[in-house]
Amino acid sequence: MEYLDQDVSNCSIGRAVGLVGQPWALLILREAVRGVRRFSDIQDHLDISRSVLSERLEHLVANGLLEQRSYQEPGRRRRSEYVLTEKGRDLYPVLSALRQWGDKYLADPEGPAVLATHHACGAPVHVALMCEKGHPIASNQEVERRPGPSARPKTAEPKA
Repeated sequence: MEYLDQDVSNCSIGRAVGLVGQPWALLILREAVRGVRRFSDIQDHLDISRSVLSERLEHLVANGLLEQRSYQEPGRRRRSEYVLTEKGRDLYPVLSALRQWGDKYLADPEGPAVLATHHACGAPVHVALMCEKGHPIASNQEVERRPGPSARPKTAEPKA
């Protein structure tokens, strides 16, 4: 089956964008990766409205990227913090790839606002593609794509 003949309604990229492509979603996940877990801290750091943040957090929790946990400071009311789940942590390479691309094409003239380095050795961190056998992939021209087990043909749409 040729790609243009394939139904893309079950495309993993499309589904992922549907999940994390809402405005603010990736930035909220960035905050969680950096250890910012409390609603007020996320709101203050992102300068996002309470209603939008509440809606996005509900969406990320409902879809299993964040887990809502209760905490209570002495003498204060019970509140929630938002912790990355395994599903959320697995987006770290995606966030890193976006940072890497942004650093290359969108950073200020003096350089990026954040430097990501390996804690153990201090070397810059970057995302690289490789196959399961460890061969590096330099461009998409090196990747063969073929229909997967859930591929289905595109149905013909009626002509108007």
